[in-house]
Amino acid sequence: MAVKKPFGGYTICFKGCTDSMEKVFGSGKITPSEMTKAIWKYIKGKKLSSK
Repeated sequence: MAVKKPFGGYTICFKGCTDSMEKVFGSGKITPSEMTKAIWKYIKGKKLSSK
């Protein structure tokens, strides 16, 4: 069976990350779209993704 390429072609590895959810998202309430933006900002800032 062939390995299926991830959707969008990105692979993300969080191995070794010790940041808390509060550090990534903040302590207040946020919408799902803001959450997605915060996750991608974190991933790009820490260079956790690759194509």
